[in-house]
Amino acid sequence: MRYPSLKAPSHLLFLVFCIGLIADVLVPEIWGHGKTKDYPLWFWAGQQVLHGQSLYPVDPSGYFEFIYPPLPAVLLAPLAFFGKVPLYLFLCLLNAAAAWLVAQFSHAMAGSGRQPGLWLEALPGCIMITFVVDIFDLGQPNLLLLVMMLGGFWLLRGGRPWLAVGMFALATAIKVFPIAVLPYLVWRRRWGAVAGMTAFLVFFLLILPAPFRGFQHNVAELKTWYQGMIGTSSAEGFGQRAEQNWSSVNQSIIAVSHRLLRPLNYNQDDPHKPPRYMNLVDLDFATANWIVVAVCALIGLGYIRLIPPAWLRTEKSDAEEIGILFCLMTVASPLAREYYFVWLFFPITVLVHRAAYDPRPKVRTGTWIVLAAVCVLLGFSLPMYPIALQAYGNNLAATFVLIAGLAWHLRSPLKQGGEALPPAPGALQPGVTSKQ
Repeated sequence: MRYPSLKAPSHLLFLVFCIGLIADVLVPEIWGHGKTKDYPLWFWAGQQVLHGQSLYPVDPSGYFEFIYPPLPAVLLAPLAFFGKVPLYLFLCLLNAAAAWLVAQFSHAMAGSGRQPGLWLEALPGCIMITFVVDIFDLGQPNLLLLVMMLGGFWLLRGGRPWLAVGMFALATAIKVFPIAVLPYLVWRRRWGAVAGMTAFLVFFLLILPAPFRGFQHNVAELKTWYQGMIGTSSAEGFGQRAEQNWSSVNQSIIAVSHRLLRPLNYNQDDPHKPPRYMNLVDLDFATANWIVVAVCALIGLGYIRLIPPAWLRTEKSDAEEIGILFCLMTVASPLAREYYFVWLFFPITVLVHRAAYDPRPKVRTGTWIVLAAVCVLLGFSLPMYPIALQAYGNNLAATFVLIAGLAWHLRSPLKQGGEALPPAPGALQPGVTSKQ
């Protein structure tokens, strides 16, 4: 891993980039009418904890200002005590550090055994730049969650499973969708990691908030949050913010599938826009759900069939396997807004390493073509393109192109002489270092 250096032009550009994004958050708050998006919500949640007020309405069917579990509000409270500007500045610095660490972890875990040059190192970040800007502007924690997950897999590979699953559990307790790593650990028979993650989840969700909220109060709020967010689903939507669930802003497998299978207005998040529909058929809610379940089951079975058995794993195959896992975790979340796809940073980095360092010329060329296709598809989210491209799932399509590229590399490893064959027995396994 590299440390930042002002002598490196790409590192200097990253610093200038972060300063600009931090200014975009702080200038409106200090000299303007106040920063909007999610920043005021984080301050409100922290203040609710400081003053012993409820985070959720008594009725789980009511409107939730705060749609996250109680733990993030508890973590925000100490910073909210000092006011909005210190809180916003800390969150920006946290995102800047997370962006740097995501890049460093991604390159270190790409499995090529090569240290990229400075500009090649910057390439995945350039591809992901719009998502990073979105995260800074909104104040969302998805970059932080990504660095937790990457750090967890780094620790797991280094033989420190308890620290690793602590990172997984913390990410899940902040924003639920990283829970998808748990079935992966079950399939890989990492039973200690499964037990550890479960124990840490209990700690983060039930025990850690208790001294600040009271045990009974915290349990009651957790129950209300679960009923309002996880336990509700209907043809109109799921959880909170029903107007966003089926609209073009959501590019999850669930949302895109329902828009294709049912007559759903993909402009419903904006009442000023005329209704638009993209459904190919007109199915009822239950039938559409069963089709989504079947599609997800086929994808899951395909992933299980694709990944190598434990005794054939290498650092290279692990990078491709985990890259596909991150892709699936992103699109399997019921709500996958634009900034969720910053999680493609790691899989894109893996393919950049394959495109740069694979000794097979045709493979390098093909991998660059895959990356170019991913960039084109991701680019359709820019405002200059019709919103229909997002409704049809341009980011979802880019994710599946990434999965296809990673899957090909996973099934076509290199042997000496340039031909492909399965990895050799005795290859490095996660949690076991090369010296063991």
